[in-house]
Amino acid sequence: MWKRNYLIQILFLSALLVIISSFNHSKDPLEKECNPPQSLVFNTDGMYNAEFFDYIFRGHFENIDLKREDMRFLMIFEQYLRAFGRQCPSYLPDYKVEIMDQVCAVEEVSKNIYGDVLSRVCVEYEWVGTGLYARPDLYNAKIEVENIQKSDAVRTTMEMILDPNAMGNSVDLMHQAKGLQNDMLQIFKINNCNSPGVRRFEENLKLFALNKASIRMDGSSKYAAVKKTGGPTGVQDYNKLIDDLVANQSKTWTFNRYTPGSISAVSILSKDSEGRPKSIKANYSYSGFGSGSQGWVQIDFEKGLPKCIYFFDFPTNCKTPNSSIVASYAQGGYGK
Repeated sequence: MWKRNYLIQILFLSALLVIISSFNHSKDPLEKECNPPQSLVFNTDGMYNAEFFDYIFRGHFENIDLKREDMRFLMIFEQYLRAFGRQCPSYLPDYKVEIMDQVCAVEEVSKNIYGDVLSRVCVEYEWVGTGLYARPDLYNAKIEVENIQKSDAVRTTMEMILDPNAMGNSVDLMHQAKGLQNDMLQIFKINNCNSPGVRRFEENLKLFALNKASIRMDGSSKYAAVKKTGGPTGVQDYNKLIDDLVANQSKTWTFNRYTPGSISAVSILSKDSEGRPKSIKANYSYSGFGSGSQGWVQIDFEKGLPKCIYFFDFPTNCKTPNSSIVASYAQGGYGK
């Protein structure tokens, strides 16, 4: 059984790597800003990683749950550089550097007496260019984070394998990768490549990667503000809230397809002292492998705000609700 789970885990990690790797002049970006800091704008609304992006942009590193050595941060940093290189190449400096991929050069293949392949192990790697380019300072910061992760690779891999919720977390990483892919498709549609806001975001992204103090903006992010005030009281349209949260999550699903508007049998399992829900459960419909099915979703709240989404197929795996939807809910967007 342990060997079977181990093999499944490796398959999921391999699939994740495929997804991650597939996200495949003018003013110098390092030129000093002319605008006052408070005039900077970086739009993150609707993005899967909206809250993280906004905290980075504002330099409010204390609100970020991720650490620079986390796999998810490297995934975000790597794919941002590739997205900029792909969508905004004319805004890179003349001294840009090529983003490189490490690929297998020599593979060792084991076969049985019938010629069936039993295993494939790469014994020699080489670096190849991607045709995409990046700012050298940003790329070097990414390499530093990459080296930190490589030095701790054995411990990280063992933690993932021995994790009792390893399967759910592996699937979740795949969902995060797909959510990030969607973010990178829209980030430069809602933000100009060479805007002061994008340049500030990049500077703080680099500073976070290098474990240095940020360039801070005054005022509070709306995502931090709503967490302090908590969720709304009074009658709310929970059916619509759940529909929006599940529909947003379903964008990252690999196989199943959510049926919009299919939320039913909404039940408030518990409430807090202010009458706000602590836990809500509902049914929903989806299609998968050519047939329609029904599942359930449970949403747990903290201070009256959606905190964790649990789906029937991985009931112990907490998925983070879309922060833009949570902010809208906190500000009365779902009141009746």
